[in-house]
Amino acid sequence: MNDARRDLREVTTDRLRLTPVSPSDLDELFALHADPRVWTHLPSGRHLDRERTARDIAAYQEDWERHGIGYWTARRLDDGTLVGVGGVRLVLDGQAWNTYYRVHPDQQGNGFATAVARAGHTAAAALRPELPVIAYLLEHNAASRATAERLGLSPVWRGPDVGNPDPDAVRLVYADRPLDPELLGRIARR
Repeated sequence: MNDARRDLREVTTDRLRLTPVSPSDLDELFALHADPRVWTHLPSGRHLDRERTARDIAAYQEDWERHGIGYWTARRLDDGTLVGVGGVRLVLDGQAWNTYYRVHPDQQGNGFATAVARAGHTAAAALRPELPVIAYLLEHNAASRATAERLGLSPVWRGPDVGNPDPDAVRLVYADRPLDPELLGRIARR
């Protein structure tokens, strides 16, 4: 593994320690993803069993192995408290970086989602700067929209949220640059 990829395995910000998501995080990440307070915008996304969280962790670990980057578990530097999970991962057959952030309700409102995502954007730019960075979010999730905008992303698409049990749900795609129409079409069908 080259030095740039190794350096991404432990990243610190002014308030956070970011490490690759691992099986040892299962209990805390299941509690986070099972908490209905983090799913007010998409109740059907809530994890109802530990196996769902374990599958996600395995997929995120595979990202680290295959691409040298994936989602991090974020903990406070001062006391090690779990803040959440996030960063970037390659999506759409390696054609874009997806931005993700899920922050524990007790830690929300402190800029942690922005810090985790910004670290992910920095890593993406170091590894594959030619790829667009996107954020895929629900229109009514004002906090997620505000985070995407703080990251410098701009709205590039608005449409139905395919597969959402709420037929009225509207999905937004934000990106750091204009997107190729074919790629945008693939994102819209996700």
